[in-house]
Amino acid sequence: MFEVFEHTADVGLRMRAPRLEELFVDAARGLTALLVENPEAVEPRMSWECHLQADQRDWLLFDWLNELLYQFDVHHRLLASCSVRLEGTQLHAFCEGETIDPARHRLDHEVKAVTYHDLQLTESPDGWMAEVILDI
Repeated sequence: MFEVFEHTADVGLRMRAPRLEELFVDAARGLTALLVENPEAVEPRMSWECHLQADQRDWLLFDWLNELLYQFDVHHRLLASCSVRLEGTQLHAFCEGETIDPARHRLDHEVKAVTYHDLQLTESPDGWMAEVILDI
């Protein structure tokens, strides 16, 4: 599950999930929902893989969202779905989506960057929670 929250001139994403891999998938879904008004219109017409490594899990979440933003900004790709496998502080993701089609995709927020400001990733008895602030 993800939710969007207001943060001064930025926007925040808060995710909660029982498993860490699910939280990373929800973070990707949340970013897509900010980039495009109708994320349900994004179809799995192409696929790509992503492999990342970081020193800490919260930095890995930051890098993951940055990679998805890079795919959007540089390759004009929108994410339809993904599966994530984590091994310590390594991420392996299989992504499906498509190139932006202005006739079908209604772009929403212009996300300029993922920030480290108030970045949180915590584990509790109920699972995982994360918060990320995005510069819009």
